Amino acid sequence: MPPITVLLVDDEPLVRAGLRAVLEAQPDIEVVGEAADGAAVIPLVRQLRPRVVAMDVRMPLLDGIEATRAVLRTVPEPPKILVVTTFENDEYVYEALRAGADGFLLKRARPAEIVHAVRLVAEGESLLFPASVRQLAAEYGDGVGNRAARAAMERAALTEREAEVLRLMARGLSNAEIAARLIVGTETVKSHVSAVLAKLGARDRTQAVIAAYESGFVAPG
Repeated sequence: MPPITVLLVDDEPLVRAGLRAVLEAQPDIEVVGEAADGAAVIPLVRQLRPRVVAMDVRMPLLDGIEATRAVLRTVPEPPKILVVTTFENDEYVYEALRAGADGFLLKRARPAEIVHAVRLVAEGESLLFPASVRQLAAEYGDGVGNRAARAAMERAALTEREAEVLRLMARGLSNAEIAARLIVGTETVKSHVSAVLAKLGARDRTQAVIAAYESGFVAPG
């Protein structure tokens, strides 16, 4: 199996060096490039085709939120985006997730947590730090659901089983854990997850969960 290729984007050289050292110590991860600002992300993504971009949320020229939007808007088959931040309870982090980021990682995280985050985001079969995402939604989202998000959820017309799968996704369960909970096969769960994403117009499970919180379908508290 080919390695998980990663592009590091942070305006602090020491942060990039630390992440590179941690990730390149793993046989299944390869750091293919670095950038000091979000403004350099799009050309590097097009050139290097990384599977994951680990990107600082706050940078001087183009921050991680706008860089995430730009990548998802302009790059075909965009990479997974892992926002790197100093503070987890940060409105910037929630805005990055709303913009399309797949998860976030704290700069103070232990090496094992950094490696786990990259692998989890690359695989896309579980939600990274579900409790923190729930806390962010409670603090910065509209707990009763905003009108546009509610309308989108109603249009999705999820089946009873799809709704159940979405609630379990929001709790952070992986496909295998959902399968065990519902007593069905993993492939069946994958089919349900794919249907949920398609109906919600979400590119991955993180965006589907954000939509669930934003619409009030799942209470963040």
